[in-house]
Amino acid sequence: MKPTPKKSRRKQSSLYKLPLVLDPQPEGGFTVTCPLLPELITEGDSVEEALANVQDALTALIEAYKTFRRPLPNVLTDEFNRA
Repeated sequence: MKPTPKKSRRKQSSLYKLPLVLDPQPEGGFTVTCPLLPELITEGDSVEEALANVQDALTALIEAYKTFRRPLPNVLTDEFNRA
């Protein structure tokens, strides 16, 4: 009997096209929000860092929706929003 090949458990990542608002903060750095996903908020000391943190924040937000068995917002399920 041949052993069955193991399925890859690699997480499949998705790309989304989302509008982001970067607000400079008086103490320095930037806050990033998304008008279509009010729960998505992150920050960074530079524009580059703030934008890089968006991926982690979005991943955490999607995991939270799944954990609490809430349906994903349409903006995350509509095919036209995927890059």
